[in-house]
Amino acid sequence: EQGKLRGLIVTGCLAQRYRAEIESDLPEVDAICGTGSYENIVDAVRDVLDGKKAVYMRDMAAAALEGERDRLTPSYTAFLKIAEGCSNRCGYCIIPKLRGPYRSRGMDALLEEAKALADAGVKELIVIAQDITKYGLDLPEHKRLLPELLRQLCQMDFTWVRLHYLYPDQITDELVDVIAQEPKIVKYLDIPLQHVSKRILRAMHRPGDRDELTALIHMLRERIPGLVLRTSLIVGLPGETEEEFAELCAFLQETRIERAGVFEFSPEEGTEAAELPGQIDDDTKMRRRLIIEELQSGVIDDYNLSRMHETLDVLCEGWDNDSGLYFGRTYADSVEVDGRVYFASETPVKPGDFVPVRMENSLGAALEGVRVGGSAS
Repeated sequence: EQGKLRGLIVTGCLAQRYRAEIESDLPEVDAICGTGSYENIVDAVRDVLDGKKAVYMRDMAAAALEGERDRLTPSYTAFLKIAEGCSNRCGYCIIPKLRGPYRSRGMDALLEEAKALADAGVKELIVIAQDITKYGLDLPEHKRLLPELLRQLCQMDFTWVRLHYLYPDQITDELVDVIAQEPKIVKYLDIPLQHVSKRILRAMHRPGDRDELTALIHMLRERIPGLVLRTSLIVGLPGETEEEFAELCAFLQETRIERAGVFEFSPEEGTEAAELPGQIDDDTKMRRRLIIEELQSGVIDDYNLSRMHETLDVLCEGWDNDSGLYFGRTYADSVEVDGRVYFASETPVKPGDFVPVRMENSLGAALEGVRVGGSAS
């Protein structure tokens, strides 16, 4: 109405999924780019400026994996996406239908991008994909290349290399050895388990069971000293019984996984799980989520208490006006999903500095401490 908006372009997973609805119900949209057509965004802009309607919906599997990037993260932290799409076909997930099959990026391109990030001053590199453990299986080498990629990344000028996400059935001895032996790889692994009941896991089209997952966690902790684990869990999958939910609770009490995101099952349109019989009511799903969150609150409290009076390196992220303290993260805290460390310092600290902090107080999911001797790095 004010003449400031030259055109409206819709892109991403929503555009991929609801192209027809957007075209029919939202006439104000001038152009649509699906998930296989991100590289056509400039073409779409030109079409709109020329007064044309446009739709770009190339094959998802043909989407460009390389190209220049503009980082939106702070200067000291960056994501390195090593693959696109997913081929796991979990029963509750729509991602393969919206982003196509798993496609690994070439290692040379990844190393070039990582070097540019290191040269730009990035200190924390976060290696991500829907499943980083499958990296390389679809390339001509047809072998797991993640261990080799990590070795190469650890030769660059990063302080931390953080890993998201490792599927539990794809973790090899070689990978565990690399994680344990490379000091730059933070001893924090995000392994999405979703559940432990064998029947529920099979309904999700996921492998494993409670005994196998328990053994995996014990093995990882034994071979990687100081390991902190994060996982994702789904409660209320159609047909989940009280006994199966209790099995999940018992598993969490036994394994004491330090970090967990708990989600109520959501029947995503177009997924197999959305059509399963035995859909569970919202109140039951919420009750089960709250029970898990209460259990995990106790685990977090115990973990934080176990770090009292310990000195840990903290990556400073800024100053908190409310508390009058600096804040940051330890190796045990990933970006945006885990707690903070608030700390006092007699000398100034800049975002991106690593400083040693002695932990002195537990504040729920957060810790509070004091910077000790030594200069920021």
